[in-house]
Amino acid sequence: MNLVGKKETMEEKNERKSLENNEKSVVITNQDESNNKIKYRGWKVMPFIIGNETFEKLGTIGTLANLLVYLTTVFNLDSITATNIINIFNGSASLSTLLGAFLCDTYFGRFKTLGFCTVASFLGLLTIQLTAAIKTMHPPQCGNSSTICEGPNAGQMTFLLAGFALLIVGAAGIRPCNLAFGADQFNPNTESGKKGINSFFNWYFFTFTFAQMVSLSLIVYIQSNVSWAVGLGIPAGLMLFSCVVYYLGSKSYVKVKATGSPVTSIVQVVVVSFKKRGLNLPDQDPLLSLFDYMPPHSINSKLPHTCQFRFLDKAAIVTPQDHINQDGSASDPWNLCSIQQVEELKCLLRVIPIWLSGIVYYVALVQQNTMLVFQALQSDRRVFHSNFQIPAASYTIFTMLSLTIWIPIYDRKVVPLLQRVTKKEGGFTLLQRMGIGMFISILCMIVSGIVEEQRRTMALTKPLGIMPRNGAISSMSGSWLIPQLALAGLSEAFTLVGQVEFYYKQFPENMRSLAGSLFFCGLAGSSYLSSLLISVIHKVTEKSATGNWLPQDLNKGRLDYFYFIIGGVGVINLCYFIVCAKWYKYKGVGDGSNDNSSSIELDHVSKKYERSVNGV
Repeated sequence: MNLVGKKETMEEKNERKSLENNEKSVVITNQDESNNKIKYRGWKVMPFIIGNETFEKLGTIGTLANLLVYLTTVFNLDSITATNIINIFNGSASLSTLLGAFLCDTYFGRFKTLGFCTVASFLGLLTIQLTAAIKTMHPPQCGNSSTICEGPNAGQMTFLLAGFALLIVGAAGIRPCNLAFGADQFNPNTESGKKGINSFFNWYFFTFTFAQMVSLSLIVYIQSNVSWAVGLGIPAGLMLFSCVVYYLGSKSYVKVKATGSPVTSIVQVVVVSFKKRGLNLPDQDPLLSLFDYMPPHSINSKLPHTCQFRFLDKAAIVTPQDHINQDGSASDPWNLCSIQQVEELKCLLRVIPIWLSGIVYYVALVQQNTMLVFQALQSDRRVFHSNFQIPAASYTIFTMLSLTIWIPIYDRKVVPLLQRVTKKEGGFTLLQRMGIGMFISILCMIVSGIVEEQRRTMALTKPLGIMPRNGAISSMSGSWLIPQLALAGLSEAFTLVGQVEFYYKQFPENMRSLAGSLFFCGLAGSSYLSSLLISVIHKVTEKSATGNWLPQDLNKGRLDYFYFIIGGVGVINLCYFIVCAKWYKYKGVGDGSNDNSSSIELDHVSKKYERSVNGV
């Protein structure tokens, strides 16, 4: 025991000397660059970051929102081919965020990754715009009397797909890095900085939703009624402006350096714990009996030991074969890992069950972007019984409108009130906030089913007219679809915004870009799960006595039953989420603490973080 004590003392001395030397070198560097102190400009640089994000979303959404129509009317693709292209593109763009986050965290840093990918997105939008502007880049237009339309040739299709590929490259870096880069601009060690991070997440989604509303209304209208060349040129121009805005603030940003692959540490813990699976964990205090080492230059906060996933602790058992370097680190990290590495892996493992519940949750909201459009097509979409009709796809604006109105109210009015009552940083814990949104999504599905049952009844008893291929148009006003859309927006404001903030705070600091990609992979999973559910329901009910629930003509189906099934799945998922939330231990909370709130998450961020943000 005395030998261990001496070894620990030597390690502490070596680490202290290393830290002192590092601090001296850092001070000299900072004297030249930032007068000994990192300048967190917080909200002062938000116009550049949020401006970049707003114009980027105006550009990409302005193009992608109406792309299905573009492929079928300008490129003369059939609906199945066009739908498959869009689905593959959306899935690929979301999954590419994993690679983008890895490259960002490992090699390039967030500033360079965002800059490169913003330019790539601009080139992608420009490429797609050229397919509309140059006549030889798309097939000849079909006449009204044409029964056979000429499709695109190989060159035209290749040029179009090149535009999609560039957009995927852009999405790979922008989606996982933008939020984390914005949060990097606030000092996590101050009260104002922590409040700034919380507000930033809310206002980020506010501007994101605003961009969606403009894209789905004004830009889509120009594309459909004025000119595709002009309508696709506007998003490309906005993306170019996004690039300019981003680089205008380059001298003011806090730029966190890439710290090497965070995945390597995770793999090391898995490998070493497997190698030492036959060893018994010591009964004494883990911090005294297990290998406890914190790299002096790590940007990650020091994590307390937890008893969850205890089998992983075996990776930190010191055996006679393990050797320690003079600075206190393990000589072979593939044979010995620190408690810190083990706890960082535990952070990831705890998040996975919560992430899985998010995939199931979002299936309910996916329907408001797909099935609702078919509902709107067979409803009375006239405004005050005039000749003007609201486009079916534009009804999703009410979801965004609900979210846009609620977020500022929640951030400025509700949160301060809740803080006085609950004494918690955000009013609710992040998991409580997400659970509220899941409950609202269940209400959304119940309302959707009730409204659909009414729409179908009125279509069969009081039809307004006949829509080719789709059947009777219900005399029910499309305005009755707004309540379910408003509930969907309210649900997103609680759960989706909460999810992004949750992933950002619960992942180790050097994996926050990876945390952003996890969110988008969840959305991709929800889309695939929704497609699977639709296919299963379609096949199972096709030969049933009640008939197909999801036919081309909704009046002959039972879409309301489909909504109720999703609501039922949502109830089961909410129960699962509650169990996971009760089991979950927030990052930075040890086993001896009774505080299970998120208010402590940023309190333990090491001062070493400030030494690592002087350039990418």
